[in-house]
Amino acid sequence: MPRKYKKYIKAIEKEVEALKKKRSLNEIISGAEKEAESEASSKKQQPPPKLPEKPSENKTQETLNKTQEALNKLLHSRSSKPNNNNTNVFLVPQAPRLPKTQAEKETTRRLIVVLEQACLETYKFRKSKNYELLNCDDHVSVLQKMGRTHSDARPDITHQCLMQLLDSPLNKAGLLQVYIHTARNVLIEVNPHVRIPRTFKRFCGLMVQLLHKLSISSVKGSEKLLRVIKNPITQYLPTNCHKITLSYDAKTVRLKDYLPVIPSDYSICVAIGAMPHGEDSFADSWVDEKISISEYSLSAAVACSKFCCALEDFWDVL
Repeated sequence: MPRKYKKYIKAIEKEVEALKKKRSLNEIISGAEKEAESEASSKKQQPPPKLPEKPSENKTQETLNKTQEALNKLLHSRSSKPNNNNTNVFLVPQAPRLPKTQAEKETTRRLIVVLEQACLETYKFRKSKNYELLNCDDHVSVLQKMGRTHSDARPDITHQCLMQLLDSPLNKAGLLQVYIHTARNVLIEVNPHVRIPRTFKRFCGLMVQLLHKLSISSVKGSEKLLRVIKNPITQYLPTNCHKITLSYDAKTVRLKDYLPVIPSDYSICVAIGAMPHGEDSFADSWVDEKISISEYSLSAAVACSKFCCALEDFWDVL
């Protein structure tokens, strides 16, 4: 075959291949267009998604009425129950009502705790000319100059006892009254509503202010939270009152067996020594008997807590 014909044949073959490629591309494009058209048609045939219906005013009013009825039933059921925990129907805690008149103090049954021989004494420093509460941690040299021991300056014991007593459920139920009788024969009445400072340093500052101003009032009103009162302690005790002293040397009793023996309409007065050690004859002139509540020697704070817990169980205070 001549060369010139071979050139023509190759050119024709190239044109044929180009036509084939062009045809295949057209087929692909047309197929894609058909698929797109079919998808669009199928979407048009499907119904649009339903939107959530807006609640009508009648339905909204019905739900509100049902909710109000349920709340009214709940409040009525709570108000019909006896209110033993000093709470109202809205579950807001209420402050316990304390006996104020002499008649109420005579008839209201409660626990009266007297912290005897409390180490609360102020000392004036020459350099700073300020008064501080004498304690064995900060005033060692002062105690040595005065010829006194560390046991004569332990106000931390009174602080611990007050926190145990005033934080107890018995006090929050309005069934506790606390008095402090210091080693210097100062008698202090503690209001059950007072909140004793948590830190010992702030407690010392409060006691210095009390011993010099003779009273501490609340910020909001004229209520006396702490005040110095006249001796003796017996004039503040009700007539129907069983008076005892906690002593390690006395006969040991179980409080759950001892408390039912006391008449049910009697208040209970407990004298507890707020000192590290020493004789327990501080209340022999006015107490009825001495008892021991443990076979072991207890600190004053533990004795306060143990007696309060026993009375909470006996008087059904939760």
